[in-house]
Amino acid sequence: MRTEDLLAAIATGLWRWDSVSGAVSYDAEAARLVGLPAEAVTLPEAAARACFHPADWLEVKAIVDLAVAEGTLAEARLRVVDEKGTVLRTVRTRSRPIARGGSEDGYYLLGTLQEVPDPLPGTSAAGPPVTGDWRRNREAFLLDAGRALAEAMSTAEVLRVAAGLSMPGFSPEGLAVFGVQGERISVIGHHGPRTGADHPFHDIGLGTDYPAAEVVRTGRAVYLPTPEEYRGRFPAAWSLGRPRKRRSWAFLPLIVAGRTIGAWMAGFAHPVSFSPDERSVLTTIARMLAQALSRTALQETERELADGLQRSMLPASKPDIPGLTVAARYVPTGGGLQVGGDWYDVIGLPSGRTALVIGDVQGHDVRAAGIMGQLRIAVRAYASEGHHPDAVLSRASRFLAGLSAPDGPDGPDSRYDPRFATCLYMEVDPVAGTLDIARAGHPDPAVRLADGTMMVRPTAGGLPLGIDPDTDYPTTRVVLEPGETLLMCTDGLIETGGHDLETGWDRIRKVFERPATLTNDSGTLPSDDLDSDDLEALADSLVQAVHGPPSHHTTGPLADRREDDIALLLIRREAEVCLVGPGSAPVRRTAVTVAQAEPERIAGTRQQLRDMLHDWADPDQVESAVLMLSEMVTNVLVHTDGDALLVAEVSGRHGARRLRLDVADSSDELPHRRRPGELASSGRGLLLLEMLADNWGVDPRGDGKCIWYELYEAAPDGAAPSSPPDGD
Repeated sequence: MRTEDLLAAIATGLWRWDSVSGAVSYDAEAARLVGLPAEAVTLPEAAARACFHPADWLEVKAIVDLAVAEGTLAEARLRVVDEKGTVLRTVRTRSRPIARGGSEDGYYLLGTLQEVPDPLPGTSAAGPPVTGDWRRNREAFLLDAGRALAEAMSTAEVLRVAAGLSMPGFSPEGLAVFGVQGERISVIGHHGPRTGADHPFHDIGLGTDYPAAEVVRTGRAVYLPTPEEYRGRFPAAWSLGRPRKRRSWAFLPLIVAGRTIGAWMAGFAHPVSFSPDERSVLTTIARMLAQALSRTALQETERELADGLQRSMLPASKPDIPGLTVAARYVPTGGGLQVGGDWYDVIGLPSGRTALVIGDVQGHDVRAAGIMGQLRIAVRAYASEGHHPDAVLSRASRFLAGLSAPDGPDGPDSRYDPRFATCLYMEVDPVAGTLDIARAGHPDPAVRLADGTMMVRPTAGGLPLGIDPDTDYPTTRVVLEPGETLLMCTDGLIETGGHDLETGWDRIRKVFERPATLTNDSGTLPSDDLDSDDLEALADSLVQAVHGPPSHHTTGPLADRREDDIALLLIRREAEVCLVGPGSAPVRRTAVTVAQAEPERIAGTRQQLRDMLHDWADPDQVESAVLMLSEMVTNVLVHTDGDALLVAEVSGRHGARRLRLDVADSSDELPHRRRPGELASSGRGLLLLEMLADNWGVDPRGDGKCIWYELYEAAPDGAAPSSPPDGD
């Protein structure tokens, strides 16, 4: 026996509803139960809804929506009515939502129908009673509609919410929202059989004989319960539109603060008398719709203004620097008007080189954005004149300090709001890989070495721009090796979420220190062989680490969890594509200059060496390497008149690596072995090298000398050092 025959034998019908098309299909038994001829039929949603009591239909729709959201079974009772509204019987339906196949959204609702027998005299009805208090449903509907309209974030979302409204007992079959522009009204949103452009009154004058035009002119609603009344009051509009599929219409004004901003039309496929209760519902919906449209229109205007302002202050196209791959991001996240004081720029220089600039003006408001625009133009102008990085920042600082308003007759202008700005300016030579950096109170850049290790590169710097017009900004030269990536960012990337510099860099390190190799069938492909999209993905990952879902699990130690704008620039020096053998690792290298006038930078070099040896097997060897580095650099600053150039390099496979550290200076005088007394405070440098280094030496050069040492990675249990790599 077929399933359909079995269900028919027990007076159970089957039905299906398509949420996309709205079509409702009944088998023969289900059609009989809802008052239709006993044969299979497919009806539009409006016709299927007419078979049931309107209050019951509203409740069932809410039950179905909950079942769809929770993936559970929906069960309800409905009263079947005839054309006059007389209750024929009560049926019980059980249904389950099933997702549609393919890429389409929506679902099918499959269910059964059974008649509920009348209770015997003297007994109570089995099961829950049929609910349908119209006023209670109306209040619940208005609360839901108000919440949905309040949560809409754009005009399109407001119109979608309006189109999906299912009013208690008299849901409209079509909706249209008209906006006012001067002396004309136009359809800004439409739901129904016609699209907005096909609407006969898509764009009309206010003097037109059309209900929506009259509503806008007078500010009073127009209710048309029958086609005859529509034809009699608006004959011209009736003959032009010929709305024969609808039986009743309501046109209501959209009023905000006493001003009519448009009109709302609701068309019904069944007659509606527009009782006082029904008019109350429609009027309330019109007021909420007007408020939502006004709010979202203002938000969209502000957003468009902010986006346009920000776009005008950022480079118009992706920077193209031969030999370098560049990725940039700007994310306004401070709330309010989405524009702030962060910026970045890429400037072509007269020398043929390229300058990269990133900065942050104090504050997150329109004034900060305005100062940022002026400062960006000034920096670009000074750079285009061919000034060196230190001169560019010095001139920019004087420019920003000079933006003060002149004193008035009664003293300084009270409206004056002085601001400062941090900035990092970098002149790039992509051929040599040198980066000449000047810094004004800005975070230091970070470099990801060829093997994936991240190191924050300390650079010399001065005060933020605009504080002291006579501040000097020393220049630091950094070498970007092939395959290395440099990160310049504003403090929003580091400190957002309650982080300080230390914890903020630790969070960035987890994203920035990505695996440096990808494996393929031919071997291991270094990360510098990837295309530019890889750098774009890294930029997105850095932003997501601060403002995406992962950031919620990495809150910092500070109580202030304010958000800030983010600007970042990533630069990767391209390298030749080559495959390295399995187990090989790229060389890890860094170079730092410590000037005579900057002995405090020795602490920064020690930290850099620790970062470079973060995965070294023996921590004692790391401390020995740091001690020898400190001794060698200090000797250069104390016993010579020049600067110390430090180059550190780690090579070899993990567990059998070699550290070579060179410290060069411009003095020709070679170091001498001494025999310091018990109380002597110096003279032990060469003794330390001899005791701690696996190999060391002094190499004379044409313009000075170089003192170097080597350490071979040893096991932490004190085993003998590994032999140097092959070929040494």
